[in-house]
Amino acid sequence: MGMPKQKKYTYEDYLTWDESLRCEAIEGEIISMSPSPTPKHQDVVAELTAEFTIFLRGKECMAFSAPIDVCLFASRETSNQDIQDWVQPDLIVVCDQKKITEKNIVGAPELVVEVLSPSTARNDRWIKYNSYEKAGVKEYWIVDPLNLSVEVYELNEASFKQTGVYGKEDTLTVGILPELQIQLNTIFKD
Repeated sequence: MGMPKQKKYTYEDYLTWDESLRCEAIEGEIISMSPSPTPKHQDVVAELTAEFTIFLRGKECMAFSAPIDVCLFASRETSNQDIQDWVQPDLIVVCDQKKITEKNIVGAPELVVEVLSPSTARNDRWIKYNSYEKAGVKEYWIVDPLNLSVEVYELNEASFKQTGVYGKEDTLTVGILPELQIQLNTIFKD
């Protein structure tokens, strides 16, 4: 079934739609239904996912790449009818195993990475930024594959503070995993 026409949706509504229809919602309003990402976008996501997956092998935290539903303000006890916020970040790291269910992630991941695309940049920089901050995501990265940069924001009390902007030749130390250092020249290719 396609998406019915109404103004506000719940996660329960979303689960009844055609599985090929991927979208994100904040406060019940659909914020994005975008076409498939570009090869460059996917390459950056794949390289970052590999870095996190290899580093986290055998550890408590886990990395997941899109598509995976993240119900930001939910818990295992929240009914799908009460969930109005779900997103599909490009990459997440979850350290609390109770947040990982059979079908989705409930609650805020420790780290969220969004790789900018022209069609999603506004959402990533504004709408999702504010939702991630409100949900308590500890670290948020905005990766720009065109300008070969990574903006890092860390939660300081209840608000994000930019802790760095990194370019292709830089080494980025992951705030929530300080032992993990990523050489960005392996992520950004010419």
